[in-house]
Amino acid sequence: MAWITENRRTAVVERRAEPYLTNEIKHELETKYFPRYPTKRAVLLPALHAIQHAYNWIPVQAMEEVAEFLGLAPAEVMDTATFYEEYWLKPKGEYLVQVCRSLSCEICESGALTDHCKKKLGVEVGETTADGRFTLIELECLGACGTAPVALVNEVLYENLTTENFDKVLDGLPPKAQDYKDPTIDWQEESHGHAAHPAGHSEVSREGVHSDPHGGAEGKTMN
Repeated sequence: MAWITENRRTAVVERRAEPYLTNEIKHELETKYFPRYPTKRAVLLPALHAIQHAYNWIPVQAMEEVAEFLGLAPAEVMDTATFYEEYWLKPKGEYLVQVCRSLSCEICESGALTDHCKKKLGVEVGETTADGRFTLIELECLGACGTAPVALVNEVLYENLTTENFDKVLDGLPPKAQDYKDPTIDWQEESHGHAAHPAGHSEVSREGVHSDPHGGAEGKTMN
């Protein structure tokens, strides 16, 4: 197996004056997560998620700030961030289009979805559009084999996809990814501004999106 190496000894870390780990993020970690775990070290994963949700990726400077905040060595934070594929260590598009390529989805022609996205967005798998709006990747099983093919757009799952209905999904995304929420969930805003309490499951028909509180897998499915 070939190893991928990076020259980190002489690499220059891009820095900015203001911290990535803001007082607001620190407060949320201290009040919401510190009480749940026996040590600060255990809050490393939530801290990295908080950074990624705020900036859409995790800069090296942010890892250093998290390390100092949690009393860890920066190398420990980087080891964790590089271990999990869910963490992005370079900028990605506002919308992450993730097509499942597991066996069930492949049998149901997920490859056609990927090829269509490549043509529609003008990028290859792993690339980001020039305007920074979309990044296209493929993932292994998303746990919705019974409604293949499926894909994620950021954190929203779409099932029983075709190139036609997936076009409608992509074309209907709001200008700002921060405004993008599952359209079939009745979101109730908490006092600190984070959406929570999804009410029921959802289903997508070939004509559009409609809610189905008695549906199967959580996400959007095709009739």
